[in-house]
Amino acid sequence: MELDFRDIFAQDFSLAFGVEVLLRTLVMFSVILLFLRLSGKKGVRQLTLFEVAIVIGLGSAAGDPMSNKDQPILPALVVFLTILGFYRLVTWLASRSEWMERLLEGSPLYVVEDGVFVRRDGEHDFGKDEFFAEMRQQGVSHLGQLRTAILETNGALSCYFYPDDEVRPGLPILPKEYERKSRTVPGPGRYACTCCAHTFELPGGATLCRQCGGEEWVAALDGTRTP
Repeated sequence: MELDFRDIFAQDFSLAFGVEVLLRTLVMFSVILLFLRLSGKKGVRQLTLFEVAIVIGLGSAAGDPMSNKDQPILPALVVFLTILGFYRLVTWLASRSEWMERLLEGSPLYVVEDGVFVRRDGEHDFGKDEFFAEMRQQGVSHLGQLRTAILETNGALSCYFYPDDEVRPGLPILPKEYERKSRTVPGPGRYACTCCAHTFELPGGATLCRQCGGEEWVAALDGTRTP
């Protein structure tokens, strides 16, 4: 079977249709930018889950008119106006009802309290790697430096730190230290459970965490945070 690369890449694509695609794309992209501007948001970090769903819907509505010559632009504009009206209505209701606001945007999530992970039903509600990366960008080397971490509804992370004289031993989050975790404690000392981040004085050998039943340990750190 011989491949026809013209059918794969071009088919009946013509210069005239190329110009039409260019114009359609510019129009629909301008409409998307206008919608986001009218929504009052300054950036993606400020978008809630409800607003992300709105943006996905806009992308779907805008995609076909950009490249499909059988799809007129006017119906897509009606879709945009409908979504904008719905968005304005829902945000107006949310501004007057805490229940509606929580339903649409969710509630802030406590990730760390008193230097240890907050666990719900025995599990974490977040990805450790992404959380550790965010903490390292704020100069944190172990969770004993962190009093409280809250995951906001827009995806931002709010952190409250212990003063240097109140820092306690904690779970290291620097890659080299964290990767030294093991199910066997090499010798007497203070170690942090990699599952819940509680620290204990351990004599050595294999042991289970008294807090969560975790099996992996890593030597706890107690240094202060880098400014």
